[in-house]
Amino acid sequence: MSILDPIIIYILYPVLGLLQFIVLVSIIMSWLINFNVINTGNQLVAMIWQISNAITEPLLGPIRRFVPVLGGMDFSALILLLLLRFVQMGLLPQLLGIL
Repeated sequence: MSILDPIIIYILYPVLGLLQFIVLVSIIMSWLINFNVINTGNQLVAMIWQISNAITEPLLGPIRRFVPVLGGMDFSALILLLLLRFVQMGLLPQLLGIL
């Protein structure tokens, strides 16, 4: 175990958790915007929507190229959440030899 392993754990785990939270916010906001519960005319809503899209769209774009829209539903965000969780709970501990 090198000296960088704890640094990787303490930095990468919270970053992956934050990214999962941002993806969830983006999913929920897209539903609320589509059902006219919240309006992007509100500056706060528009700012949160733009920030969450700026962070998630570069990650969702490659997934959307490979996963077709099934029945009008876009499952790319769900796949991204599963991939982030797999990296956080499965891949990082294996790479760092924690398990």
